[in-house]
Amino acid sequence: MPKLTGPVFTISELADELSITPRTIRYYEEVGLVEPQHHEDIGQRLYGLRERARIKLILRGKRFGFSLAEIKEMIDLYDADATEKEQLKRTVEYGERRLREIDEMMTELQIMRDEIAEYHRKFSERLNQLTER
Repeated sequence: MPKLTGPVFTISELADELSITPRTIRYYEEVGLVEPQHHEDIGQRLYGLRERARIKLILRGKRFGFSLAEIKEMIDLYDADATEKEQLKRTVEYGERRLREIDEMMTELQIMRDEIAEYHRKFSERLNQLTER
């Protein structure tokens, strides 16, 4: 990994900025999503702008429902292909699949909502009938 240039962050600083725990960052390191520099003099992990950007991408990917394996693949493709073509191709594929999954969930939720609304209507009518007696 190249030497850090520009701003550097400790694990605590990065965790605070991104509203995650240091343990989360360490886990991302364990699974190969980020590679901090280890500063022997102070015994700390240091993170540069590259790692900060990668963690932001991880968090966005998780928010969108992608698995860590999918996120890792998409991020790693960026490093492997300077043209970004393969990364974009894979990201589009995963995005299309995720959109289909979301559409299915929305359909299921609408069916559930309609069913609950119907029961609510029936139970409210029955309650009104019992109250009027």
